[in-house]
Amino acid sequence: MSENNIEITQSAQQRIASVIAKKGNEGKFLRLAVESGGCNGFQYRYFLDDKQNKDDREFFDENNQLIAVIDPTSTEIVGNLKVDFVENLGAAHFKFTNPSATSSCGCGNSFSV
Repeated sequence: MSENNIEITQSAQQRIASVIAKKGNEGKFLRLAVESGGCNGFQYRYFLDDKQNKDDREFFDENNQLIAVIDPTSTEIVGNLKVDFVENLGAAHFKFTNPSATSSCGCGNSFSV
C-alpha cells in the first residue's frame, strides 16, 4: 500500500468546523469518498455523517476535534489529495487538487486515474 498524504487546508478545516457547529450537526463529521460516476470515471462525494468505520482514516482540527474521515478504498484512489475551501466573488466551494488524477472535468468534481 502506498503512502497517501491527504491534506485538509486550514480554510477547509474552518469551513467544516463551522458547518459541524450548526444546530443539529453535533457529533457529526465530514465523510470524504470517491465513487464511480461523473464524466471522467470517478467523482468526489462528501457529506455529513455520524457513523464511523474502524478502518476510516481520521482528520482532526487544531482543537483535536474529529472533522473528517475517508475510507481506505477512496484513500488509495485519491493518493495525495488536497482539500481546500475557496471563496471567490459570488461563489464558495470545496476545491479538490488530486495529483493522482490523469484527467478531470471542468468543474473539478470528476476525475480519472
